[in-house]
Amino acid sequence: MRIDRRIFAAIAAGAVALSPAAPERPRAREAGIEIGILPTGPLNAITDVAGVRVGHVTLDEGTAIRTGVTAILPHGGNLYQDKVPAGFAVGNGFGKFAGSTQIVELGEIETPILLTNTLSVPEAMAGAIEWTLAQPGNEEARSVNAVVGETNDGSLNDIRARRVTPAHARAAIEAARAGPVAEGSVGAGTGTVAFDWKGGIGTASRRLPASLGGWTVGVLVQSNYGGALTVAGVPVGQALGQYYLQRELDDASADGSVIIVIATDAPLSDRNLERLARRAFLGIARTGSPITNGSGDYAVAFSTNEAVRRTAARRSATSPIAELPNDSLSPLFQAAVEATEEAVVNSLFAAEGVTGHRGRIEALPVDRVVELYRRSRD
Repeated sequence: MRIDRRIFAAIAAGAVALSPAAPERPRAREAGIEIGILPTGPLNAITDVAGVRVGHVTLDEGTAIRTGVTAILPHGGNLYQDKVPAGFAVGNGFGKFAGSTQIVELGEIETPILLTNTLSVPEAMAGAIEWTLAQPGNEEARSVNAVVGETNDGSLNDIRARRVTPAHARAAIEAARAGPVAEGSVGAGTGTVAFDWKGGIGTASRRLPASLGGWTVGVLVQSNYGGALTVAGVPVGQALGQYYLQRELDDASADGSVIIVIATDAPLSDRNLERLARRAFLGIARTGSPITNGSGDYAVAFSTNEAVRRTAARRSATSPIAELPNDSLSPLFQAAVEATEEAVVNSLFAAEGVTGHRGRIEALPVDRVVELYRRSRD
């Protein structure tokens, strides 16, 4: 792993974590809560899509810095030379998603996807660009479309300090690995808040049966939004007395943001990946969000299938590309909705309570949520 000396110094001081310890709090399924009808992949994570890698850099400094960077790599090769088709969708556009217009225009991604806080998008872009330019084979690159999403972690994090650097972004990319994904208060989810409880990074996956192609859909979210929390159809926020519009707009807030990253191994066109990305907001709605005026809700979906890759050789050829027809998309839509909903719930289940810049945000009381879920099934 190539990491700048400043990052090494921060790691030695305990301010930056590249490999956070797995949380002791259970994930939703470990606690007995089942969401949806489709089976999960082996890890129930975005990394169930072969080739996808995730890395985090977590900044936890003093009493006020609670932020970080999360990197998602569609594959382990040269993304600039071996681009993946992609689609982009907006639920509510109060946010900053760098690189989105080129995804919409060209339907492809050529860098890792980075998540961070609102005021650190430029630094994350710089890190992604520097990393891309440094890859062997990119010596002639003169334009790089860095893809960076954000949510505002200014309650727990002194966001105006702008502690994230390009080196942190590069370190998150270098730390990206296949396998289990750390969730909760890690990486870009270190300082986020969801439904007035501690939010963070969450992930989940769904695998279609062989009769429907056997394709996998994996989702990773950065949860930082609000509403009336619903878990597997159970009105948890109302039962626990913490929800949007409670006591006539007096307490809980619904504003905020969520970034949704969807990966699939199904051979989809960029047009159908955009359709898949749109469905993710149905999963957000199922968690109890109205997608408010002050929320920045974005989804990006990509396919790792080599049949639809935008390689240099294929870009100069005229051979047809095999992709799934429209009539095969509905099961994938179902998978995206379910995995998005469960990823959000996992982000809340995994996150510990955090004290930061403007006070403390408590963790979701998982035991009470499980009790409510069980009672609803009796």
